[in-house]
Amino acid sequence: MTRWTPDPTFYPSPSDAAGAPAEKLAYIAAFDRTAERPDAIAVVDTDPASAGYGTVVGWTDLPHTGDELHHFGWNACSSALCPTAPHPHVERRYLIVPGLRSSRIYVLDIKDDPRNPRVVKEIPPEELASKADYSRPHTVHCGPDGIYISALGAGQGGDGPGGIAVLDHTTFEVRGQWEADRGDQTLAYDFWWHLTQDVLVTSEWGTPNMIEDGLVPELLLGRKYGHRIHFWDLAKRTLAQTVDLGDQYQMTLELRPAHDPAKTYGFVGVVVSVEDLSASIWLWHRDGGEFKVVKVIDIPAEPADAAVLPPALQPFSAVPPLVSDIDLSVDDKYLYVSCWGTGELKRYDVSDPFHPVEAGSVHLGGIVRRTPHPSFPDEPLAGGPQMVEVSRDGKRVYVTNSLYGAWDDQFYPNGVGAWLAKVDVTEDAFTLDPRFFPHGDEFRGRRVHQTRLQGGDASSDSYCFPSQ
Repeated sequence: MTRWTPDPTFYPSPSDAAGAPAEKLAYIAAFDRTAERPDAIAVVDTDPASAGYGTVVGWTDLPHTGDELHHFGWNACSSALCPTAPHPHVERRYLIVPGLRSSRIYVLDIKDDPRNPRVVKEIPPEELASKADYSRPHTVHCGPDGIYISALGAGQGGDGPGGIAVLDHTTFEVRGQWEADRGDQTLAYDFWWHLTQDVLVTSEWGTPNMIEDGLVPELLLGRKYGHRIHFWDLAKRTLAQTVDLGDQYQMTLELRPAHDPAKTYGFVGVVVSVEDLSASIWLWHRDGGEFKVVKVIDIPAEPADAAVLPPALQPFSAVPPLVSDIDLSVDDKYLYVSCWGTGELKRYDVSDPFHPVEAGSVHLGGIVRRTPHPSFPDEPLAGGPQMVEVSRDGKRVYVTNSLYGAWDDQFYPNGVGAWLAKVDVTEDAFTLDPRFFPHGDEFRGRRVHQTRLQGGDASSDSYCFPSQ
């Protein structure tokens, strides 16, 4: 008799996941800004006992050019164990990799040879447009009943509204558009959920014509980028509530809900305030029958000599933090905040989510600082900590340095290069690993964006059972 058991990388609760074995590989989205060479998935050795530790040990070129890989995710994860729509026999085997500029989606199989992912399917932009009426796929989450992908633009004409498309778990066919009633929601960006409470949350950036050629000063100063958070009925697929943070808070980007399904709160990062160039972190929480969103962290801009600033910032004589990513540890204790403009990765203790306490930081790169990595003290770095990924056990944090091609060019006009760094985490220390710094030629002239960790990480799994 055949005995079926779930994928061993699936865990019913966050505390179970936190006890998982350490990852031995990391998958990195690497893209060619010139669109002359194909984008790729780079594979980096993360096993400290390995001779290849901290180096690129695998590489998969994609079959087309001009995709601009951005955020990607797994086909299946711990949400497959949720009792409402269980799929316990799917595997965390495939990477679902969207091209933000091309609107093409790739499916890569890592099972047989984890160091050399293999493209097994392409979803052309025409299919995404015809079946879901979306374009510019952005963020991937594995749900209990399918693969969810947010998209910034509509399929017809490419502008708004953006939203969420759903793919089949097994065939990867586009099922269709997720929303049954979107109300006045038009701008899209990130999404995540409280699965056991039938709540989905979405944030806002802008439509493709607002972002693809870089930050548009007139739109920013005109307060036209996203500044709202939307709360949806997950089962009915309808918009239930919208909270406006205030139009001075431009670009409500990354969403990080508490991992423990017994909790109903989460954090969202705001890139910039047009009033003082500060960045901020906000907390959403349920209060009675509705959600409220309150600011819990302010990160001020730093004064700077206009002569050393890129043209876009010279009139302000300051460097904005430009918080472009946040990540929450699986135990819901630490929130990591990337300040891409000032070149800093901050750690906050959010055990009390209403009153975060800063608990360490590291500097790398930055528009003005150009802080080098300790392994290469004579090499000033461009870019800054951007995409953040936290290991399941919370002991390692990985950061890459590119935000988005056109935006890189505005804020780092002399180039951002490419680098991946690792920070080692304990209760008392928050320090860069001097042995781990793949960069430069190792990425073959590509820029690097998101990281996914073998077996799962802090921003790719959802859980339906509370920690004990």
